[in-house]
Formats: sequence, structure tokens, C-alpha cells
Amino acid sequence: MSTATVLDKKPAAPARGRRRVSLPVLLLIIAGVLALTSMVRIITGADGITNVSQMSTALKLAVPIGMAGLGGLWAERSGVINIGLEGMLILGTWFGAWAGYQWGPWVGVLIGILGGALGGLLHAIVTVTFNVNHIVSGVAINILALGVTRYVSAFAFEGVPQGTSKQSPPVESLGTFSVPGLSDGLAELNDKGWFFVSDLAGLLGGLVTNMSPLTLVALALVPASWWILWRTSFGLRLRSCGENPTAAESLGVNVYKYKYLAVIISGGLAGLGGAFLSIVANPFYLEGQTGGRGYIGLAAMIFGNWMPGGLALGAGLFGYTDSLKLRGGTENVHALLLLIAILVLIGAVWMLVRRKYVSAAISVVVSALVFAWYAFTTEVPTQVVTATPYVVTLLVLSLSAQRLRMPKANGKPYRKGQGA
Repeated sequence: MSTATVLDKKPAAPARGRRRVSLPVLLLIIAGVLALTSMVRIITGADGITNVSQMSTALKLAVPIGMAGLGGLWAERSGVINIGLEGMLILGTWFGAWAGYQWGPWVGVLIGILGGALGGLLHAIVTVTFNVNHIVSGVAINILALGVTRYVSAFAFEGVPQGTSKQSPPVESLGTFSVPGLSDGLAELNDKGWFFVSDLAGLLGGLVTNMSPLTLVALALVPASWWILWRTSFGLRLRSCGENPTAAESLGVNVYKYKYLAVIISGGLAGLGGAFLSIVANPFYLEGQTGGRGYIGLAAMIFGNWMPGGLALGAGLFGYTDSLKLRGGTENVHALLLLIAILVLIGAVWMLVRRKYVSAAISVVVSALVFAWYAFTTEVPTQVVTATPYVVTLLVLSLSAQRLRMPKANGKPYRKGQGA
């Protein structure tokens, strides 16, 4: 019997006690949060929190985070922790802009992917072949990418028209498009200010207005990754390496090969996110422009419980909070304080129903404090707006930590021949 047949007949069973949220329940939760957001918008008058422009910007900022997180998912499903996503993003930004301003934006995208994949290959060599600690290797790649790009920028960009030692010349735009009829119709509906309907129109309008072709590519990679990893024998073998590489090897799986492929793909996806930053989000490379998005992408992956759908939701959430810095930040974040107070209060009620009285009491106190902050102020300091994405990252990880289940062999050392 072939290896693929054996693996296909015996997929890894889900861990006991771990409950997945079904799609209908997830959609109800999203609809409930959107309804609460609509109520907050009407109460506070902060129409910017759900308008089309806000959502369009949020989508643009979510793509690099989502691609970094998707790259992390590929690596960690094979059992390799990839803390080096930030460095691979940096390589993608640099190589994308370097090639883009010389040979066009689409060539820049391809070279950016190759730049990130190069970082993934280095991480694979160090962790898979030489069995170096994955965290140490990832941190080293982050530092190395930052140092190398800073060094070579002085030679590649300085002295070039509109280029400096810290910034590349501008890259030609890939262009944007809107869906005819639908985009304008949703924008008009969003301007009506109706409860829920206008907010839903704003959310959907952001998905069909002023989109880059590269955004469509990035969005398509999420379901494509799910299909490859969960619906093909290749994906089953790859995931088996992250769950039990010894057992996978005993069934004839070349564990080293699958780990290498996964980590290189991981770097390529992060490189795509970096190229998006330096070609679409900003039409040039700028030192420090990743702004920690690789780490936030890693947080989005963990928030999504190592699943593409959850990862996409996490990237959207972090992209939205990041977009608040650009559009009406102080007013919008102040309005969202009311939403946070309501959500924490709902959480307190849920904990009370489950008889977690201490947690419920703490949640009530937190809700009261956040509401007092909202009630006795008219706006928040700009420093709070800047820190919002990182605060949300910490809160989301702390609240979801009890329901996480990473691949069993993730980060564990493995040597070829253990399954012989």
C-alpha cells in the first residue's frame, strides 16, 4: 500500500476537548460585533469607523500582515517555528523595490517573493539541517535582514535619482480598480447612515473599491493554502511532519524535504507581503517601513489557531486597528472605547453564566474603567492611536490563549532516521 494511501486513510484526529466554532456560529458572531459597532457609530457620531474609505485602507494594511501570518502557518504546520517573518518581510520590501523601479512592478513582486524565499531557505538550512534552535535562528534572520538591507541600500539607491541611502526611487504603480456599479452603490448605501445595513455596505465596499490586483492575489492565497494543506496528499504529508515527524518518516515521508519546502514557501509569502508594502502600500522602499508587521502577522496566525480562516480574521482585525492611525484616529479610537466596554461587559456576563465569578468581576471592573475613560474624555492622545495595533495584539493573544492548539511537534528537534 502506498504512503499516500496510508496517510489519507488515517488523518490525524483532532485533540480532545478542543471545540471548533462552526461557520454559521462564526458568521453570527461577526454579525453581532458589526451590529454593536453600528450602534456605537450612531451613539458617538463617529461615522469613520465603518465607512468605505476606512475599510479599504484596513484591507490594504491587512495584506502584509496576512501574508506574513500565512507564511508562518505554512512553516509551523511542518513543525518549524518561524520568528524570522519580520526579516523576510524586510527582504521582500527591499528586493521588491530594487527590482521594481528598474524593471517594473510585477518583476518587483516576483523578485520580492524570491528575496523572502531566500530568507526562508536560510532559516530551513539552519533549523532543519543543522538543528539550531528555531527561535534563535528566526531572531538572527531578523537582525541579519535589517543589517544587510541597510548596508546594501547605500550602494543600490544612493546617487540614483530620487533615491537615498534609506529610500529607493519610486516604483511604477500596479494600478487600482473598483467593481463598476457595485462600488458606487455600496458607497451610497454607506452614506445613508442606516443601522447595520450602512455598516455592512461599508465593509463590503472596502472589498470592491480601489483594489490593487496584488490584493486579489493575496486574498486568493488564503483559500488556496487551505485547500492545499487540508485537501491534498501533499498537504497531509506536510502537516504530518508538524504533528509527528517520526511516524511520518516511518511511512516513507521525506520529512526534511517537506520542512524545506514549507519554510521556503513561508519566506516567499512573507516576501510577497513585503513587496506589497514597497510597491502597493507605498511606491518605494523605506528603511523601517515593515513596522513590526511580521510579528503582528505571527500573532494573527496564533489568533487564528494555525488555520487560514482564523488567520484572515486576525489579519483583518489588526489591519483595521492599524488603519485608525491614518484616518480620524483620535475620534475613531475614542468611539471604539465604548465598543470595547460593551464587549468586555458581555464577556463578564458569559463568564458569570459559566460560574467564573472572579473573572467576571475583573471584567466588570475593566468595562467600568474603559467606559469612564470614554465618558469623561472627548478624544484619545495620538500616542494611544499609534499603540492601538500592538495593544490589540496583546489583548487578543491573552484572551485566546486557552483555546489554542499548535502542531504537536512544532519547534521540536528532529533528526533524519528517527523513524527508521
